[in-house]
Amino acid sequence: MTTTTSPVPESGPPADGAAAPRPVRLIHTGSTTEIPVHLLFRDDPGPAPVRLRPAVVSRRPDPGEQPGRRPEGRPGEQPRLRRPAAVRPRQSVPRVDPELVERPARVLPGLAGVLAGVCGAAGCVATSWWAGVLPPLAAEALGGTARGGAAGLGPAQWAAYAAAGTLGLFGFGGLARGRTGRAWVLGLFGRYRGTVRRTGLLWVNPLLLRRRVDVRLRHWRSEPVQAADRSGVALRVVVLVVWRVRDTARATLVVEDHERYLRECVEAALLRVPVAVPGTERGAARDAMDATQDALTRLVAADTAPVGLEVFAVRPVRVEYAPEVAAAMHRRRIAALDAQHRASVLTSVVDSVEDTVTRLTMRGLVELDDYERKVLVKDLTVAFCAGRGETGP
Repeated sequence: MTTTTSPVPESGPPADGAAAPRPVRLIHTGSTTEIPVHLLFRDDPGPAPVRLRPAVVSRRPDPGEQPGRRPEGRPGEQPRLRRPAAVRPRQSVPRVDPELVERPARVLPGLAGVLAGVCGAAGCVATSWWAGVLPPLAAEALGGTARGGAAGLGPAQWAAYAAAGTLGLFGFGGLARGRTGRAWVLGLFGRYRGTVRRTGLLWVNPLLLRRRVDVRLRHWRSEPVQAADRSGVALRVVVLVVWRVRDTARATLVVEDHERYLRECVEAALLRVPVAVPGTERGAARDAMDATQDALTRLVAADTAPVGLEVFAVRPVRVEYAPEVAAAMHRRRIAALDAQHRASVLTSVVDSVEDTVTRLTMRGLVELDDYERKVLVKDLTVAFCAGRGETGP
């Protein structure tokens, strides 16, 4: 890198009697066009130079640098911090093909299939009469005579038989009966062709594969499923799930068995939501059970929505402790009830003693000092406790 300096005169003539101003020198380098020398030595005494227009700084590209690429950081330069890439939240709900949505299939009324079948059968009979293969009795029943001397079954007769037989098979083979609360999911060579929710006698293409789906409102009562309360104590919960199939295409084609998928979603939700502990106060237990039901319904509905299931409620109908902790929790519950009973008895005894002493004093029946009052309270407390112990709660 070569460095040269060149004097640059100041703008404007010098004033009379004043010392000639010192010329401003500029530095020329390979990477810098012009930089005033006085900017490098600001502490140098002397008159302030005339302000010049800022120099244009240019940089020669390196031989190995690719055009259009941002240069790497220079030595000694602090690297720039890059903003971290946004982390996409983990999706708990699986993705499903958005094009796989239930749509109505093309079907015909059942009368069209019946007419096609009857026409096919009639065509077969007519072809048999034409070929002369009908028995005489059948020919007379049809109002004609048997055609003796016919050439028999030729290519034309076989073609007529094939056409009439195909028409009859398609006509009668495509008949189906639609029921209320049931649907048909149709497919052809693994491709979804539509859903039939109509009722009555229908004609469906017999080449399509039919899968019957129950779309009625259904309920499922589970077996005892593992769960836990807020403290992590193991529970056994029986839930009642009210649900139905909303999208038959997804319920049939997205998962292998949508009923099994629903059961597994319920089990997973019970492991994530704490269940209210049985045996608590009735009002608090009811509120906790309602909160548990709402949380379970939201989770299960969110997990089953992508597969075409609609969940209305997930209700815990029976909650009990697991067998391995049932005995310990039973003893703990008995101890808590005993302590609660003792506290209630002691509270009632204290209230009775206080009421008795207050009445005796206020009515002037007795005059007691502090020592006599303490003795009276002690005796009354012993008497009331003994009386409640004999009579029971």
